Amino acid sequence: MRADKVAVIRLLKTARGQIDGIIKMVEEDKYCIDIVYQIMASTAVLKKAMKIVLRGHLSGCVSEVFNESENNENKNAREEKINEVIDVFDKLIK
Repeated sequence: MRADKVAVIRLLKTARGQIDGIIKMVEEDKYCIDIVYQIMASTAVLKKAMKIVLRGHLSGCVSEVFNESENNENKNAREEKINEVIDVFDKLIK
């Protein structure tokens, strides 16, 4: 992984803590809207972690493939990386 691992792990641990809190809120029958807000906050943290990982992939893995010399093998690798990113965007906008 080419992303800032420390930042990603920190965000994922934050999300895990939030999710544990949400589970407790559900178990204690807390107010629905309060639970929804906490779910939204957890989602925002996960999205931030995802952006860091995706940025690392684009600036590292994808960039590396595009900077390699021109040949058919590298052309296939470039197309594969482009398709990976397109697949991620397709899933994000559903």
